[in-house]
Amino acid sequence: MSQTVSISKKRAINWVTSIALIVFHAGAVAALFMPTFSAVVVAALLYWSTLSFGIGMGYHRLLTHRGYKVPRWIEYTLAVFGTLTLEGGPIFWVAVHRIHHQKSDQPGDPHSPRDGAAWAHVGWIILGESQHCNTEQMARYAPDLARDPFYRWLNTYHYLPLVALGGILFAIGGLPWLLWGIFLRVTLGLHATWLVNSATHMWGRKRFATRDDSRNNWWVALLSFGEGWHNNHHAYPVSARHGLAWYELDITWWTIRLLEKLGLATSVKSVSVEGDSPAKAKAA
Repeated sequence: MSQTVSISKKRAINWVTSIALIVFHAGAVAALFMPTFSAVVVAALLYWSTLSFGIGMGYHRLLTHRGYKVPRWIEYTLAVFGTLTLEGGPIFWVAVHRIHHQKSDQPGDPHSPRDGAAWAHVGWIILGESQHCNTEQMARYAPDLARDPFYRWLNTYHYLPLVALGGILFAIGGLPWLLWGIFLRVTLGLHATWLVNSATHMWGRKRFATRDDSRNNWWVALLSFGEGWHNNHHAYPVSARHGLAWYELDITWWTIRLLEKLGLATSVKSVSVEGDSPAKAKAA
């Protein structure tokens, strides 16, 4: 289960995905009736590490746009963290996002609000033909990943790390850790990512004159550790830095910079804006 590319926008319910989403949302509600301090801490740590490390650093800024380079073991680790969000395997995720950039808010965009806000947020996932395990079909959009046997395996069995994590959490902390660390955390993370697809193409500030409807949205940026500075990102897709002004909080970028300082990240591509003026944007 997870985000489902529907390039043709075939309006047919994907029951596997839909049932899984219902189960996870039900589990998220159940978690609210079993709060423990340790469960909340575990959920918070996993929310940060899976969204910031897995999606922001891994799937998005590294694998999709190649905004920086890291040793292969770090790259693989970030990809595994990405699978813990239930957003599909790396080849699927990268393929969908590359299609989004090629056709942003135009015919063929998998999740544009021009097709409806509900469609952009979740409709494109539960309606249409699932391709998340069709490695061969999605490989045409991510040939660089498809050449790697590890990514081909992880794309097919992307659910296994999450299942393993769930077993570990249940063994250590019982049902509260399972409900908070898996069901509630995953559900909140999914909506945070979906808001980048929907809200940041509807509400916020448009600093750069891009050909799409992308916006900078501060509250989505807070929920997603910097992914909400979406207009900045669409203006400079390969930049590993999304928060370009000093007041644009981008925790994921700070982590990449830390890796760079430690000598673990190289060829880091970034853009800064002096005085909040697009005319003064420069490669860092």
